[in-house]
Amino acid sequence: MATSTDKAGRIDTGLREATGKGRDEWYAALDAWGAAGKPYAEIAAWLTERGMSDWWAQKTIVEYEQARGVRGAGARRDGTFTAGASKSLEVPPSRVLEAFTDPGQLARVLPGYDVTERSSTPGKRVRFDVADGTRLSVTADPKGANGTTLFVEQERIADAETAAEKRAFLVERVAVLKARLEG
Repeated sequence: MATSTDKAGRIDTGLREATGKGRDEWYAALDAWGAAGKPYAEIAAWLTERGMSDWWAQKTIVEYEQARGVRGAGARRDGTFTAGASKSLEVPPSRVLEAFTDPGQLARVLPGYDVTERSSTPGKRVRFDVADGTRLSVTADPKGANGTTLFVEQERIADAETAAEKRAFLVERVAVLKARLEG
């Protein structure tokens, strides 16, 4: 199928191939149905009832809400923002997670963060409440025989500017952690 674009100039081929309609057509259908401001789950159900996969429904809802001014760029449905960083490391997940669960190592990985462990899945994930009211999630997925894909995400950030600052900080700290663990 040839590449097509919507009215905003975004390439729209994938959505069209998956659903038979482009963004402009879906947005018009959502407008006619009165989707703007409806609960996410209700919109998702409406889209999936019309044959859209869960993945395409999620993507379409976010883009639709941004296009209609219901959700700011980068914002979650509740108006908060998220910042994250990821990195592949050539060390096992257990070593990566130890850097976040051992208090001495955590202070070096995330200086200035005052965290309380919220929950964990041994060998996989640890979640924290941060003193500033945000939440931090660290996931270590196995990669190959002895590697790890690390995902660090901070949620419930109040505004886009702070989210950008947190993202830059997390990207830098994950790079420092990689150098320390692999060096």
